Amino acid sequence: MSTILLTFGLFLLIILGMSVGYIFSKRSIKGSCGGITALGMKKMCDCETPCDTLQQKLDREASEKITVDQ
Repeated sequence: MSTILLTFGLFLLIILGMSVGYIFSKRSIKGSCGGITALGMKKMCDCETPCDTLQQKLDREASEKITVDQ
């Protein structure tokens, strides 16, 4: 039982430290450098219009396809 309480206390201490660090740093939360696209999988989105980065990528792929087809 003491191991469970010690583990729970350690987790609370870690969460408290992370939250205090976030509060004082005033930075927005960012995603990781990898993510699902680093695995070669396409990120699925339910947005009606793609974001700027995805739109640029789609435009680039379309222009490359046109160049290859010619």
